[in-house]
Amino acid sequence: MTAYPTDLAALVGELVRRESENPPGNERPVAEYVHAWFGAHGIESTLLEEPDPDRPGVGARVGGVTADGSAGGGSDDRIEGDGSDDRIEGERGGGPTLVLNGHTDVVPAGDPDAWSHDPYEPVVEDGRLYGRGAADMKSGLAVAMLAALELAPEIRAGELAGSLVVHAAMGEETGEPGTKALLEAGFDGTYGVVLEPTACRVATAAKGLAWYDLSIPGEPVHASQPDRGHNAVGDVAAVLDRIEAYDAELRARGGGLCGPAYATVTQVVGGADTNRAVFPDEVTLVLDRRITPTESVADVDREVAAIAEELRAEGIALEWERETTYESASIPVDSPLAERFRDVSATHTGASTDPWGIEASTDVRNFVNDAGMEAITWGPGSLEQAHTVDEHVVLADVEAGYDALLAAARELLG
Repeated sequence: MTAYPTDLAALVGELVRRESENPPGNERPVAEYVHAWFGAHGIESTLLEEPDPDRPGVGARVGGVTADGSAGGGSDDRIEGDGSDDRIEGERGGGPTLVLNGHTDVVPAGDPDAWSHDPYEPVVEDGRLYGRGAADMKSGLAVAMLAALELAPEIRAGELAGSLVVHAAMGEETGEPGTKALLEAGFDGTYGVVLEPTACRVATAAKGLAWYDLSIPGEPVHASQPDRGHNAVGDVAAVLDRIEAYDAELRARGGGLCGPAYATVTQVVGGADTNRAVFPDEVTLVLDRRITPTESVADVDREVAAIAEELRAEGIALEWERETTYESASIPVDSPLAERFRDVSATHTGASTDPWGIEASTDVRNFVNDAGMEAITWGPGSLEQAHTVDEHVVLADVEAGYDALLAAARELLG
């Protein structure tokens, strides 16, 4: 029998237990569980089959008004196709709406033998819960779910004037529009909180990210006759040197709240699918370019194009293509939402109240840039645990973050 616990550690464990690696994009088991959990506790939720019906997201609502004019209740809804006729509109009349955003996907766990425990069999030791996604970000998602359940009676009784929305979005780890689809389906509001692990420090800015595919053509020949062809592997060193110099240039520019921009090669692939005695017909590199809120993607494209031109002048026929883009985003440091969360975080968790921006890219960009909402990145857990072997959260820290979230929500919605 499936369990739908209201204990925080138990709920995090249930979410971690459901493997949702991306790639390849296995979010459905977690999405269906989250949808069923809300239904078991009488909270309206929708299994949104956009942008990919095989990888649904979940939008849940407490309070507010649906498209047919009824109050948000406990119905079991599903939106398919474009959802334009069935979308649930955000609250517009009874007070502000707070949107709590979590994503269901996790990065692959890798070799399970490298872990002290099975990455998908959550274990609690010394107050820490271990498992893939424990920090990034199933603890944040669990906190959002339980906050909706805790605040539901107060919202329904009119003790809180506003409403609450929870996102369980797909595709965050690979830049896919899971959060954007939920916002466009009407699960939007006045304020947004993206519950990534920031140790409950408020980030009013987030870096962007662009992944560039760099390719170097070769001339395949047998390695016993190297002078008859061109070995593109030999060009890799010059490309790496130029990217390293570019990274140094970016660091020297400095940065704002998020720190400087970076340029890093994260993958090099060549000849893996051919005989070892043959030169590869192409070598590809992946350039990971972190983008500050003061930069535009167009500016970065021009810089990458200039690097390619320099290398071509040196005889390296480098081609480039931007494959994935996460935009940067920022709101004023002194926004009401940020100030409120700084205050409650300091009280409940001891988090710093200094202005800050997160170096990672988050779905906060969809709130700020696409939906025009005031939004922050804030959540329990340490970003240093994200994507690591033996990923874990300190449960006491998650509990403190939950208390801070409830306090902030009551102030914002009251």
